[in-house]
Amino acid sequence: MEWDSLSKLFEGFTEIGDDPRLLAMIAIGCVLLYLGIKRNFEPLLLVGIGSGIILANLPIGEIVKVPQGEEVGGILYYFHEYLLRTEIIPLLIFLGLGALTDFTPVLNYPYTLLLGAAAQLGVFVALTGAVALGFALTEAASIGIIGGADGPTTIYVATKMQELGGKDILGPVAVAAYSYMALVPVLQPPVIRLLTTRKERLVRMEYAPRPVPKLAKILLPIIMAIVVGVLVPHAAPLIGMFAFGNLLRECLVVERLSNAAQNELMNIVTIILGITVGSTMTAEVFLDWDVIKIFVLGAFAFVVATAGGVMLGKLMYWISRGKVNPIIGAAGVSAVPMAARVCQKEAQREDPSNFILMHAMGPNVAGVIGTAIAAGVLISLVPEMI
Repeated sequence: MEWDSLSKLFEGFTEIGDDPRLLAMIAIGCVLLYLGIKRNFEPLLLVGIGSGIILANLPIGEIVKVPQGEEVGGILYYFHEYLLRTEIIPLLIFLGLGALTDFTPVLNYPYTLLLGAAAQLGVFVALTGAVALGFALTEAASIGIIGGADGPTTIYVATKMQELGGKDILGPVAVAAYSYMALVPVLQPPVIRLLTTRKERLVRMEYAPRPVPKLAKILLPIIMAIVVGVLVPHAAPLIGMFAFGNLLRECLVVERLSNAAQNELMNIVTIILGITVGSTMTAEVFLDWDVIKIFVLGAFAFVVATAGGVMLGKLMYWISRGKVNPIIGAAGVSAVPMAARVCQKEAQREDPSNFILMHAMGPNVAGVIGTAIAAGVLISLVPEMI
């Protein structure tokens, strides 16, 4: 009896000895924590994800335990089942993003919407590549959406695809999407420099915003929700919450609610989202060839999306006779505001006095909308094609 008690006391060591993959996953979690804390790569994302990976791969797995009978499960199991899979967290993130978004750059420079649309090229190229590599269409749709660099939309699509009978790849695609969002400052600059000349990167874009009437700012989210809801109904939950958040910001009569959506709500949801997404990456899920292919395809999708935006930016440079800096096309991915900041840094790398951030915010905001619409299109078409 005493020996049994002792063996129970040290069962964590026994389990690690039986499955050394747990140590590998804990090491991966520590790497993400290092990138977030030491290298400052999007710490709001990577600190939560890294912690979730470590906690989910501790021996016995108490924190992610699935309830049996009347037994209570682990806290991260309930976060996963009742907040992530029910799409509550992704939709609340979109509400907060809407409250944080200022559409002034888009309203002043409407052509930047096209750059956000061009960046969706990565979604459909990666989808095609995933099908070619043998993934089912439901899985390929979830993988392709990583190209939009939009974590909440990726989770939303993966959940919808699983409802259609697809394989459960929510964990890998979510971690891939958030990892590439965090690595925007690493992945985008080489693509920008490869596809643009120094002359193009030196283009100065003067920012002279026109005053936008309050009525226009109020009507924009309302019209956006109605138009998208009619044309792409499956995108309505994402765009609807985004529009609602923006309406809270712009109507100026519910400042308390707007501030709560921007701060308290976003902070709480980000904490839960990060640790829950990380907890989906258990050893048996992550250390698999299909998951490695998902990460490779996700990186490919993101690079193609960046390239699509930059190439349309080059076309605008040519049409405008050198008035549009093609760098801003890279901001068409929906990693807000990270991609816009990268564009600014790349411009200042050539000319420290060049300021294109506000121009880059236009396609960055458009990218959020574009990825949500692309998600709605996939959710509409995939059931008809399987």
